[in-house]
Amino acid sequence: MPKVHGTGPYEFRRPRAAEYPFPAEAPAPATAAAPDKVPAPTGGASITLLDIQRDRLTRVAAEHWGTPAAAAAFDADLVREIYATELRVEGRGRKTVPLHRVMILEVSQYLENYLWPHFDPTDASFEHVMSIILMVNEKFRENVAAWTCFHDRKDAFKGFLWRVLKLKEEERTLNMAEKTNYLLFMINAFQSLEDELVRETILQLVSLKLWNTLSFGRLQMELCLNPELIKKWTKIKRKEAKEAKKADQPTNPSEMLENKFLGNLIEEFLEILDSKVILSSQDDGEESLLNESLSGQIDDSCVLYCERFMEFLIDMLSQLPTRRFLRPLVADVAVVAKCHLSALYTHEKGRLFAQLVDLLQFYESFEINDHSGTQLGDDDVLQAHYSRFQAFQLLAFKQVPKLRDFALSSIGSLHKRADLTKKLLALSDVELQDLVCNKLKLISEKDPCSGRRDFLIEVLVAFFEKRQSQKDAVNALPLYPNEQIMWDESLVPSINYSGEGCLALPKLNLQFLTLHDYLLRNFNLFRLESTYEIREDIQEAVPHLHAYINNEGDTAFRGWSRMAVPIKEFKITEVKQPNIGEVKPSAVTADVTFSISSYRHQIKSEWDALKEHDVLFLLSIRPSFEPLSPEEAAKSTVPERLGLQYVRGCEVIEIRDEEGTLMNDFTGRIKREEWKPPKGDIRTVRIALDTAQYHIDVTETAEKGAENIYGTFNILMRRKPKENNFKAILESIRDLMNETCVVPEWLHNIFLGYGNPSAAQWINMPDLLEVIDFKDTFLDAKHVQQSFPDYQVTFINSDGTENLHPSPPFKIRLSKKIRESSHALPGNVNSSLNVKNNDNIADGESQKEKLIVETYVPADPGPYPQDKPKQNSVRFTPTQIGAIISGVQPGLTMVVGPPGTGKTDTAVQILNVLYHNCPSQRTLIITHSNQALNDLFEKIMQRDVPARYLLRLGQGEQELATDLDFSRQGRVNAMLVRRLELLGEVSKLARSLRLPEDVGYTCETAAYFWLLHVYARWEQFLAACAQNQDKPSFVKDRFPFSDFFSDTPQPIFTGESFEKDMHAAKGCFKHLSTIFQELEECRAFELLKSTVERANYLMTKQAKIVAMTCTHAALKRRDFLQLGFKFDNLLMEESAQILEIETFIPMLLQRQEDGHARLKRCILIGDHHQLPPVVKNMAFQKYSHMDQSLFTRFVRLGVPYIELNAQGRARPSIAMLYNWRYRELGDLPYVREQAIFHKANAGFSFEYQLVDVPDYRGKGEYAPSPWFYQNEGEAEYIVSVYIYMRLIGYPANKISILTTYNGQKLLIRDVINRRCKAWNIEPPNKVTTVDKFQGQQNDFILLSLVRTRFVGHLRDVRRLIVAMSRARLGLYVFCRRSLFEQCYELQPTFQLLLQRPDKLALNLEECTPFTERPLGETGNIHYVTSIEDIEHLVKFRLQHLQQMQYMQYYAPPANELPPVAPENNADVVPSENGSVLNQPNDHMAVEENGGASDTTVSDKMEEDTVEAKDEKMQEGNKTGEENGDGNVAAKDKGEEHVDANDKMEEGDATSKGEIEEENSEPKDKMDEE
Repeated sequence: MPKVHGTGPYEFRRPRAAEYPFPAEAPAPATAAAPDKVPAPTGGASITLLDIQRDRLTRVAAEHWGTPAAAAAFDADLVREIYATELRVEGRGRKTVPLHRVMILEVSQYLENYLWPHFDPTDASFEHVMSIILMVNEKFRENVAAWTCFHDRKDAFKGFLWRVLKLKEEERTLNMAEKTNYLLFMINAFQSLEDELVRETILQLVSLKLWNTLSFGRLQMELCLNPELIKKWTKIKRKEAKEAKKADQPTNPSEMLENKFLGNLIEEFLEILDSKVILSSQDDGEESLLNESLSGQIDDSCVLYCERFMEFLIDMLSQLPTRRFLRPLVADVAVVAKCHLSALYTHEKGRLFAQLVDLLQFYESFEINDHSGTQLGDDDVLQAHYSRFQAFQLLAFKQVPKLRDFALSSIGSLHKRADLTKKLLALSDVELQDLVCNKLKLISEKDPCSGRRDFLIEVLVAFFEKRQSQKDAVNALPLYPNEQIMWDESLVPSINYSGEGCLALPKLNLQFLTLHDYLLRNFNLFRLESTYEIREDIQEAVPHLHAYINNEGDTAFRGWSRMAVPIKEFKITEVKQPNIGEVKPSAVTADVTFSISSYRHQIKSEWDALKEHDVLFLLSIRPSFEPLSPEEAAKSTVPERLGLQYVRGCEVIEIRDEEGTLMNDFTGRIKREEWKPPKGDIRTVRIALDTAQYHIDVTETAEKGAENIYGTFNILMRRKPKENNFKAILESIRDLMNETCVVPEWLHNIFLGYGNPSAAQWINMPDLLEVIDFKDTFLDAKHVQQSFPDYQVTFINSDGTENLHPSPPFKIRLSKKIRESSHALPGNVNSSLNVKNNDNIADGESQKEKLIVETYVPADPGPYPQDKPKQNSVRFTPTQIGAIISGVQPGLTMVVGPPGTGKTDTAVQILNVLYHNCPSQRTLIITHSNQALNDLFEKIMQRDVPARYLLRLGQGEQELATDLDFSRQGRVNAMLVRRLELLGEVSKLARSLRLPEDVGYTCETAAYFWLLHVYARWEQFLAACAQNQDKPSFVKDRFPFSDFFSDTPQPIFTGESFEKDMHAAKGCFKHLSTIFQELEECRAFELLKSTVERANYLMTKQAKIVAMTCTHAALKRRDFLQLGFKFDNLLMEESAQILEIETFIPMLLQRQEDGHARLKRCILIGDHHQLPPVVKNMAFQKYSHMDQSLFTRFVRLGVPYIELNAQGRARPSIAMLYNWRYRELGDLPYVREQAIFHKANAGFSFEYQLVDVPDYRGKGEYAPSPWFYQNEGEAEYIVSVYIYMRLIGYPANKISILTTYNGQKLLIRDVINRRCKAWNIEPPNKVTTVDKFQGQQNDFILLSLVRTRFVGHLRDVRRLIVAMSRARLGLYVFCRRSLFEQCYELQPTFQLLLQRPDKLALNLEECTPFTERPLGETGNIHYVTSIEDIEHLVKFRLQHLQQMQYMQYYAPPANELPPVAPENNADVVPSENGSVLNQPNDHMAVEENGGASDTTVSDKMEEDTVEAKDEKMQEGNKTGEENGDGNVAAKDKGEEHVDANDKMEEGDATSKGEIEEENSEPKDKMDEE
């Protein structure tokens, strides 16, 4: 059994990298290796590699810390000088650091090699501390591991943190930029609580001692509200008094640094907010003249600081450990009230600040008990509000005569803000101050604002007003975005978010306050991410319409768009009355009429495919009368440029043609035989509008006289169906917020991020399976011994006697040692690599604990071949056995599966063993992609799980490479067909027993037949056998069903042994009982008549293993709940690629039973070292961490996991390129022993190589449009190598070409079209991006890294791991060596690559794909010196091949010579069509893990002609750290003519040129590869 790992101190700080575009005046360096730090090209000027190498900082770095010897000599003055001249920022702008300079220092390893090794907490200078702070902040901005280097000096790090805390007390005053950087460091530190080193010191700032700084009144209030803390508080005070006495001097606890630090920070913030944000002439007397001119203006640096401080407080209040004792302090100084009353809150430049204040207010009053962590329900909150208000009224009645009227009023008439404010007007300023400060003790009298009347009223009203419940707020929120949200940059930022500022967005942290908080943050982020994608679609579709104002003054359209059509008529048809307790209508429907007459047939069919529940968008376009000038266009917003007034979403109810006939009806109203094709070109869609949005709009019109939005719509826009499922997912999340959502009790705390991380591990769970029947898991007895090397394995029979010749199947009783082990089931990690022989096992057996393994003889399954169970053939490693044991037991199992370690095989065996050990339980399988789900499903079908218990839901079942249909309809049909087959068998049995055949008429009659005739005869037979066991032929003579089994392939009985014949007889009876058991399961399908009812019964009752994608689960959750879907176990594959919320929803696809969750097991399988979920918008990815999967969060929290440790995919030498990222990843014996892994790659001297590609025609990388990176030299080189491989005879389906950018992918395809089609050379298996190829593999990979100026998003180590782990036999990396070789994050891989020559080494003597040359022998090396060199070589061979074909074609048949071995390398036999023969290369198709087949799919060049619609946007994401695939797509010549025509016609034919967007391959999580 394996090691079970938790999180290490160094690993999981989201190891991504970023590169950002910058304004032209400040070009940004990219994240390259030191010292080659290069800025991103923007517009015009960009800094080249040569410029960076000449940079002063680069020279200083090389001189002082470029080598260990240089770094040993420390110069403190150099640190001061670098900080003063390069890093310190003055002025009032929003720039806090010179980003270009900081990036150069960070990648030159200034922190790791110079600042930190020479840091001494006692005498380090201010500049030294600030420099470290800036370097750490930069690492966080670029999302690379920030705290790694500090772990080698833990004590010094504690000293560093205390030095940081004391920095504010030093004589040196910080300017505003330094204060902002300091604050950002504190934000980052509090976001790293999973790191023990940081946590130990930083959490001291938010302990109970913090209350020493509270005002006396607030302290008494908090202690009264939380009496359980009084004892702790008293103990703290006693300890402080004791320490003061011991020190013999009085100490003031409120003056201790850790107690006053946060209070001082808040005071400093309030001072800046009050007096520094708006410039006044009194500031800086020596600059009074300048200040007079600036008086009244906003100081941008102060605004940024205030925004960052709001972010800091929001982060602190949104995590329980930091919230618990800090919230009273924030309330005590009334931070929110002071922010509301500040000038910045209402200023136009304070829009983001105001949004952050509102978010802070939300978290300050969050519905949670801070000290117990329990969520407060609506009733609890309401009761607390009434109690508070009643106490206030009682106080007012007794002590404030002027408020007597207030005290006697009903609460319902007072608790609104306006009513409460009005009542307080009766008090004078002094009385109001006395009430708030002395009687209610809401704030201290010493507070500088305590004399302001507006402030006192704000504090009082905010404390006592009735707040809208969070549930009501969410329900009142429109699900569709409108134009205001879409173009609000603080909510939905544009693509080039650089990580420098903060946003009004929630963050997905390690911990959440409650499940409601978790759902709410995910709801908001998912909604805004969808909004971003919709915004991009609108910006793509609307310009093609060419809107203008016609002579009548109305909006008209000259152009056309594929996705948007002008509306002919829009009318609201029905507004239903609100439901009880609501104000919004219960439903609003409208009819939209439009014409599709101008479209070609293909696009017409797309519009005609609209169906119920599809989401559409209504747009109101009103362009300016005169076109905008270039200057106006530059200053205008996107809606102004488009003329866009309003956007509203809607959902299709039905669609009708010109004659009013219903189209696309799936409800059964129109019978299939009555269906007719739609008539005419006019379509009318009945739509359901968002009722919440409609209510808001109508209220605005009625109360403020706003324009009637619903009379202005003139465009109807659709989106691609698979990208358009956001509404159903948002509804699912909202439904969960409205339910009492119950996560299993054993998972609840871990899910929120609290408690013992291993609490849900199976060894800590009740109801363990003490004995596990492993069925076909073990192939033989030796396999058992190898799987438990730390145990003395003893085999026994069922009766307890020792078995000296054991054979499977085996049952294992888990010993006490296994169950009590906190780390592992038995087996160490090396056992999979070094299989011990029996002698070794015998040694030391006296020290080993015994493991009792029971062997048993399985029941005879039956006499026919189809009765024999399917057997597992995979020899599982000890680690995989450990994962299987953990997965079968209740609780949470996490399995990390590095590339090629057989994750899918392990998952399938868990399901197989689980089915046989818990046959009554139902299991739900979830994956991210259809491809992975189908791979998993195909392997399940090869195990001993009956097909009738398997069900595949969703859109991908048609891609299953099986003879059987596992969709709902397919399973229903299969059950009906099977019923007829079984009833035929029953009739046959009746005939054999000389009984009437009508017993096989229905399942019901068959059941009676079973009881009365079959089972009765069997019981009589058993009774007779019991008395005649001494007669060897008795069974043969008296078996009652011999006639029925007369057609078996082999005779059933021998008549020689009673025991053997009896065993065979029981097998025959097993066959019969299985027939009648299946018939009993078919009975429901006989009684239920409609297909829908049968399908629902199959899903909810019949199927034992149900599989679907995470997107399908989210889309159909309501249906599952309505049908009463139930399951006991959840297995999730690819869980590190699934968004948090899409992992959570499948856990709650069933209703709770008596308030308890039914879920017993949760098995998560994934790899957090590979690429995370796709999030298109950089801001949601970087700022909000939306791409953090639940799997990765659990790993960061320290939840134990099992890491599979033996790969069976690649040659061991290729696996070395990525196995450094994993703890102990070795190789299966199979990859070390198979001959194919020991033979060299024909035609190549090495099995892997980095090939340095110089500039081609004077240039390296270039971008024809922003972020659309291409490198023509690498494209030509890689295609030449591909042709060379094909000429040798490598099959096309064994070669894949990968690249890191979408632009390069399209360029390579274009080059292949140009160069290969002319020679009829088949294109490779796939030409795609690394991101898209995750989860797949091939024998030979040609990889283009594209970039030549800076590293780009490959600096994300996870992308590197995916790129390196796709190849099995050969990997050839084409890149610019000088750029990549020194990149810090990529060092382990590139050091290995660069141990070999960087010129492509070929072996020209080998001319077939088969070679006997062993791996490691290079043969006669021919080095390719240039791109032209390989082109000439390939061209020569192609011409030679053409001559050969020509000679063969004209050679007379009579004189035909027998084939001889070719003399020349180019002598390759052509196929009939003139192409190089695709010879079968079976020896290359070696199976992973001994059983997993090659998952690559031969879909040729056309496979990806449909690519993500917003490719330009995603390619932009890559500038930071592309998780998606990149985006803008250049039209390549292989694309279909019709798509090119569409793009040429759509809008104006002159735009786009050669670079155009392709049709979309959905971002939709359902089909993401």
